[in-house]
Amino acid sequence: MAENQNEQTSTQEESTAPEQPAAESSAEVTAGKVKKRWQKPTKKQVLHEIVSWLLMTLGTVLVAGGVYFFKAPNHFATGGVSGISIIIAKFVPLNQSTLVMIINAALIIIGFIFLGKGCTVRTIFCSLMYSLENFLLEEFLPLDIIPGTEKVFDEAGTMIACTLTNQPLLELVFAMLLTGIGSAIMFNCKASSGGTDIVALILKKYTKINTGKALLITDAAIAFSTFFIFGVQAGLFSILGLFSKAFIVDGVIENIGKSKYITIITTMPDEIGKYITTVMKRDYTSYKATGGYTGAEKTVLITVCKRSEALKLKSKVKIIDATSFVIITDANEILGKGFRETV
Repeated sequence: MAENQNEQTSTQEESTAPEQPAAESSAEVTAGKVKKRWQKPTKKQVLHEIVSWLLMTLGTVLVAGGVYFFKAPNHFATGGVSGISIIIAKFVPLNQSTLVMIINAALIIIGFIFLGKGCTVRTIFCSLMYSLENFLLEEFLPLDIIPGTEKVFDEAGTMIACTLTNQPLLELVFAMLLTGIGSAIMFNCKASSGGTDIVALILKKYTKINTGKALLITDAAIAFSTFFIFGVQAGLFSILGLFSKAFIVDGVIENIGKSKYITIITTMPDEIGKYITTVMKRDYTSYKATGGYTGAEKTVLITVCKRSEALKLKSKVKIIDATSFVIITDANEILGKGFRETV
């Protein structure tokens, strides 16, 4: 009996023994999901990050300049926090930079909820830079001290308006170019100057509406309100600026991210492929094809690259295989390794 009991106990221990490694394995998997090892960024990643922050700063400078020198003096409320601040400044004794800071603070909280920390940190930076630049311009470069500006005085001799020129259409053009290009640069860096740009980014993330149309929707109400506050002329210019800015933003973003899609039909695929992988540091896809007219067997290579690289590749292909057939088309957006992050 004792031997039978020992055998049964031994059998039970053997049957339960394999379960322990399984538990340990599960714990390791769980630990693997929770713990993430920090990896030191490469020099290329650090340089890319530095360039992104410099570009964001440039974007805020362009937007601040466009608003301060052209939009605000002419009451071009084409949308955004700048438009709201231009309207509110008419009724409250606060300067524009203060109003921009207050409104942006509320909208940044909304951006933190819907867009995540990454975009919001960049947007906070751009928002603070934009407000700071507006403040510095107001303090150290008032429009009325610039030679040649157009000043308007009331009956008591008090200056009530000051613009750079007496050509509002010309100033509208510069206002939209500066703010449109600046906004596009920031959008391309996954940031914005805050304000209704945050609402536009939220619409872009959760709908199929592109950035320009999203801005158009969120800013329309602000632009239309200028008819009732600043008059018909300011209202018409604001509506014109609203539509033009949407096209400028989309156009600049598309051109910033534009690359080349290249198809090469050749009888020397190894030499061309080696150039693509070793010199250009790109990859390619290849497949066999047969000419419809000659019946000759050839190889088709497909690759995508930057515009500057496309010119070099085209010249190299003609040197390697003068009889090759090269097709180059525009690729407005490429998602994947070496280009943009996949979404």
